[in-house]
Amino acid sequence: MRLRSFLPFLFLAISTVLFVLPARGLCAHLRVTVAPKIIKQGDAFVVSVRGAASSALPTATVGQNEIRFSRCGERCFVGIGAVSYDTRAGLYRIKVMAGKQKRNIQLTVKKAAFRTASLSLPHEMTSISPTDLEIIREENILLNSLFLTVSERAWDGPFMIPVDNTIVMPFGTKRIMNKTWSSVHRGVDIRGSEGDEVRASNNGRVALARSLFLGGNTVILDHGQGIHTIYMHLSRTHVVTGDSVSKGDVIGFIGSTGRATGPHLHFGIKISNISVNPLSVLELRL
Repeated sequence: MRLRSFLPFLFLAISTVLFVLPARGLCAHLRVTVAPKIIKQGDAFVVSVRGAASSALPTATVGQNEIRFSRCGERCFVGIGAVSYDTRAGLYRIKVMAGKQKRNIQLTVKKAAFRTASLSLPHEMTSISPTDLEIIREENILLNSLFLTVSERAWDGPFMIPVDNTIVMPFGTKRIMNKTWSSVHRGVDIRGSEGDEVRASNNGRVALARSLFLGGNTVILDHGQGIHTIYMHLSRTHVVTGDSVSKGDVIGFIGSTGRATGPHLHFGIKISNISVNPLSVLELRL
């Protein structure tokens, strides 16, 4: 009788323990890091997420910009984010969500010292006819659709510079042509000689290999996670649209096609359709 009267209390105790113990995985501690923690306008950064209870890819945003992730191990994810060159300097919160787990981490954006370049060019280099404007408009529509494409990760490890030479025009340079404001330079111009080899900055797929009105012979590589690298003014291309390339493969040769005053490579990087300083991407520890 005593044992029978004790059983309800034993059942209640066991039920209480089972109720308060979390299901396996739900007690996982979500760890989020950003590197570097301090960047400049137009720079890229890496967000690492570890210990997520969910196996689904996390999501993250900084301001209105989305950060896309890929797996780097068990319950480990890596994303590459960016801020545009005209982002206001200040403190920003990166908001990360992994399943039902949420974390915020701080990112500091400092003002960049962008240069101003005054250029004197012949009239035929700066004049654009209505027909040319229509061609440029159609090409921009095509390019924007490419840069909005998000495919599975192809990149592997750090990105490399496609031509090892001097940078003659940095990212973010404000260009004044013939005493008239023109545009902001959204890549870097690398010095080279006609015919020098241009190599793929990382593994990827050739999203475009064709001539453009302004960029001349152009190659665009899709590296996955919304990351694209751009190679312009080539004398000729060495790949075709749809090709798969590995880091270091020759994809073209330096030239001066399109609106260019001499042989060089215009090298650009887009992350989620944001033009970023390529040098900041090359410096990321991936």
